[in-house]
Amino acid sequence: MIMQIVNLKSPLSMAELLEKAHERAPQFRAVPGLLQKYYLNRSGDGEYAGVYIWDSRDSLTSFRESELAKSIPAAYQLSEPPVIEVSEIMFPLRE
Repeated sequence: MIMQIVNLKSPLSMAELLEKAHERAPQFRAVPGLLQKYYLNRSGDGEYAGVYIWDSRDSLTSFRESELAKSIPAAYQLSEPPVIEVSEIMFPLRE
């Protein structure tokens, strides 16, 4: 499994960002290989993150090339490019 963390800065309030996220959730539920996505409020000052759990690096790569992935900056009105971290999950605590 692969974990991807996308850190972003947006002028949207948390309520506005959550509204957008809920609108877009069905599209993310349909992404092949995306096992889970968590939405994080990093600081309360327009810093948010998305934590994605992927079944494989191939699924992550396919998503990165998708129109859905490319739409993230505009959808959340990012004020700067996101900072993205990718790590291999060694093992989960709970199966």
